[in-house]
Amino acid sequence: MVADAVVYHPSVAHYLRFVATTLGRDKVLRTLQYFARFYSWYLFRTNNTKAVIAPWDAIKKQFGLTRKVLRAGKFVEHLKAAAVAFDNKNPADPVLKNLAIGRQLGYAGYLGLDVLTLVDALGVKKFESAKKLQEHAYRAWFSGLVFSFAAGVYTLYRLAEKEKTVDRKEGEGVVEAKKIERERVAARIQLVSDVCDLTVPIAALGYANLDDGIVGIAGTVSSLIGVWSAWKKTA
Repeated sequence: MVADAVVYHPSVAHYLRFVATTLGRDKVLRTLQYFARFYSWYLFRTNNTKAVIAPWDAIKKQFGLTRKVLRAGKFVEHLKAAAVAFDNKNPADPVLKNLAIGRQLGYAGYLGLDVLTLVDALGVKKFESAKKLQEHAYRAWFSGLVFSFAAGVYTLYRLAEKEKTVDRKEGEGVVEAKKIERERVAARIQLVSDVCDLTVPIAALGYANLDDGIVGIAGTVSSLIGVWSAWKKTA
């Protein structure tokens, strides 16, 4: 039957695995949040009424708050990742090891400080230091992203150097060249994601004058990359 063909289709099973993960749901919500941020800015700039802008502004704020709740406690995951990287006594590349530690500690600091502002964001208990804590959280996220960006640039450099030693005339060389190309594509995609994400703390901390249009579209791009990555992991 047609209904059975749809219900039992592998794509449906894949979709269910995807939405069953917190990461998958978060990336979808993040995409909608940042697109709403961009679109509400666009509507404002094109002189639309407050009534037209309000739903998109609400999506931006409510989905942002929902994601803040979902990521509560996630800092432990990054602290563990930093500890695992630090305990690796024989890393393939010491530079990437140290950059990974910096990245994970930056993310852990961001999420740890971010969760402290949750009661204020939810309106349970307002306190004056919440804004300052959020600024420190953004600084930690910024540092983590800088480490991630540096790791991406270094990875591309190492791959370029490694490619020079590959003999494409041999079978093993052809296989190695294909592997290098896959790694290069992954590194470039991560770099694009990091650059897009950097716009958020840069704008929030006032390091550059970036409006909601730029931050919104950049956040949407990095979120879509995250959705794609999460979708692949649940294949």
